Amino acid sequence: MKAMILAAGRGERMRPLTDALPKPLLPVRGRPLIEWHIAALVAAGVDDIVVNLGWLGNAIREHLGDGARFNAGIRYSEEGWPALETGGGVFRALPLLGTDPFLLLSADIHADYSLASLVAQARAMPAGDLAHLVLVPNPAHHPQGDFSLQGARILNSPRALTFANYSVLRPQLFDGCRKGTFPIAPLWRAAADAGRVSGELFTGSWCNLGTPDQLRELNTSHTEST
Repeated sequence: MKAMILAAGRGERMRPLTDALPKPLLPVRGRPLIEWHIAALVAAGVDDIVVNLGWLGNAIREHLGDGARFNAGIRYSEEGWPALETGGGVFRALPLLGTDPFLLLSADIHADYSLASLVAQARAMPAGDLAHLVLVPNPAHHPQGDFSLQGARILNSPRALTFANYSVLRPQLFDGCRKGTFPIAPLWRAAADAGRVSGELFTGSWCNLGTPDQLRELNTSHTEST
């Protein structure tokens, strides 16, 4: 099984920290943020990883290398700058991801969600489904939400829950797309309207790191707990 980590963004709200260091390399609890994702993927049995590169992408490539020191194989999808947004970035990387369902994670999330659960979802994904999304209760910074759940199916309204930036995708989700810059959310919404997206609610520790204050709080709480 393969996974893709979205790591091409600028991290505007995290400035000035991201002026000289890409957001995925910011230190979180003693290690660069993206390393937490790689370690979790490997622990879940996923060692074939694609990372897209945009803002200061060379720094990410130089830090991670070929992934051997993480017991993984890491390949890169170069986007340059400006990056291609979520949909355009994944679409560009599809030749590296193969034809089976794959995991998609955002590098700027820190959570105790079990990726083994997501791997199980990928292996059991019904043939007709195009995606599986992990949702969380709406956080303070995103009260408007994204989706809702009815049983294990994703609905576009009411927007009672927020996408947690963990998902499983079938490459066929991108059928009809063309290369370029575009978001992925409209593809999910169209598939959800067609009843082809499943989901789950996660209520554990979850943080979308967007600002220096959030990063500082996360690192401080770790220091205090140890």
